[in-house]
Amino acid sequence: MPCYTTHLCLAAVLALPGRPIPSSHAQQAAGERSRENFKNAEVIYDWVRDADGNRLRTFVTRPKNVPGKVPVIFFVGWLSCDSVEYPRGESDGFGAIFWRLVETSGFATMRMDKEGVGESSGDCGKTDFVTELSGYRAAFDSLGKYSYVDLDRIFVVGLSNGGGTSPLVAGSRSVRGFIALSSWGRSWYEHMLELERVRLSAEAAKTAAQVNASLKGFIEFYALYLIQKKTPGEIVERHPEWASLWYDEPDGQYGRPASFYQQLQDLNLGETWSRVNAPVLVLRGSSDSIMSRNDSIAIADTVNRKAAGSARFVEVPNGDHLLSVHGKLAESVLPEMVHWMNEQLPKER
Repeated sequence: MPCYTTHLCLAAVLALPGRPIPSSHAQQAAGERSRENFKNAEVIYDWVRDADGNRLRTFVTRPKNVPGKVPVIFFVGWLSCDSVEYPRGESDGFGAIFWRLVETSGFATMRMDKEGVGESSGDCGKTDFVTELSGYRAAFDSLGKYSYVDLDRIFVVGLSNGGGTSPLVAGSRSVRGFIALSSWGRSWYEHMLELERVRLSAEAAKTAAQVNASLKGFIEFYALYLIQKKTPGEIVERHPEWASLWYDEPDGQYGRPASFYQQLQDLNLGETWSRVNAPVLVLRGSSDSIMSRNDSIAIADTVNRKAAGSARFVEVPNGDHLLSVHGKLAESVLPEMVHWMNEQLPKER
């Protein structure tokens, strides 16, 4: 079945706030959790709180031996309940993006573990999108507390679900650019119907007629689920003929509550991206089975409809949802991202 976790999809997260964490060797000797250890950057482990008061762990990196204020990359994470901390290094494509940008870009970075993930309090499996968004907004607003961060040179990089919703995190704050990786820019209803067709078509035992018949059921199922705001369990109870369609929990999907997806459906990403005044780079792997080409290119099309040439869509040959080819980050991804970000920075006189 389809999933949105960085670790599971393609393989078939205590220091004083604002202070650098001790070395990983010292931590392991003390029986503590392992930490990231970069050659060219220090890591500051800090905290923010979401609208429900949950304490959320943030990971801020500062490049070593770079004086003055530096540009910063703020990451908006994916949908699933996986940590954005990668103490073992480049264990997947998204982790490779984090590590290589921290080590080679010369930029500061910030990531956040959502509710109930890693050291963050709360329960990811019960947290809705609105609450999660409040945490990302708190983290984004906290950038101003770090003296080495240049608030006039902020880039927002969203991964998967976070790529589609990243402008909501920045709000009215001016940023230098958005990068949407393996993302979506339409309605969640459209996305799920297309995803279900891909999933059903991949089942060798299903005929084209059976796929179409199931899709007809899902059209009505997802209308009740996402638009009429019924839980999958309630729908199956009322329509037992659809019991064979549903493959997940009665009160949610992919480890998140039904309300999370209902709130995604409430979004108007066409309006959201139309309000973006910064340049946009959209990257998608041509072999991504989670977010379709239509999902990703919708972002670029929306931005370019308002201001032609403001958005660039790049498809990574043979790249999967994590922008990996044969299990490793495609070589073109980091150069593309870094070159594009440097293009958006003001030229030195």
